[in-house]
Amino acid sequence: MASATEDSDMQLTLSGSNSDDDGDHIPLLIEREFGGYLRGTKVEGSMDTFLVVVIIVIAVAMAVGVAAALHHRRGCSDQLRQRFGPEYEHAVASADNRRAAERELRGRERRRSASEVMPLNEQDAALYRQAWAEIRLRFVDQPVEVVGQAERLVVQIMRDSGYPVDDFEQRVDDISVDHPEVAQHYREAHSVAIADAADTEQLRQAVASYGQLVDALLRETRRPGPEADRASSTIGSTHDHS
Repeated sequence: MASATEDSDMQLTLSGSNSDDDGDHIPLLIEREFGGYLRGTKVEGSMDTFLVVVIIVIAVAMAVGVAAALHHRRGCSDQLRQRFGPEYEHAVASADNRRAAERELRGRERRRSASEVMPLNEQDAALYRQAWAEIRLRFVDQPVEVVGQAERLVVQIMRDSGYPVDDFEQRVDDISVDHPEVAQHYREAHSVAIADAADTEQLRQAVASYGQLVDALLRETRRPGPEADRASSTIGSTHDHS
């Protein structure tokens, strides 16, 4: 029944037009019968295309962001590796992961920057070099005592330079910032200095390591100032005590 009615409507629609105008009415008929569907399909297709574009843009932005973050982190890692040299690898080996090690190294830099450290003046540096030469000469006869004297001499040089010296871990951390190439030598020498017993070879290696640290601390000097007499008297008293 419904089909007959629809056919009738279709015939009425077509019969109301001259045969010459049929070509003009066909687009109107298609528009009336199927226009809504076609328009909906076009909009839906446009929406799908828009969503795909949005997803691609977001994905690209995320990829670029991740790549930039990795590049930045890699750049920071390279800077720390160049800055700390062998101490960087030591920190990585001692930490839970690379990120924790790098966080520790940056913390050392911040703590070190809080201290006003400056090179010793030329006169004091010369006196310390002389004291170190005399300590080394006594190694053959007093190897154990010489290691202890070397430890005290290093602490005194650091104190006069402005380093905090109350805690060994802070001392070696500060050394690792300014002289990373000798930080591990300092750890090894200090472990021998505080050990209950050590053989002659361990003592010899400790003295050699202290020598590298003394050289690093005295590598840079400044011209003498008004405080030179006070510092020189401190060196003399330390040397007498050793």
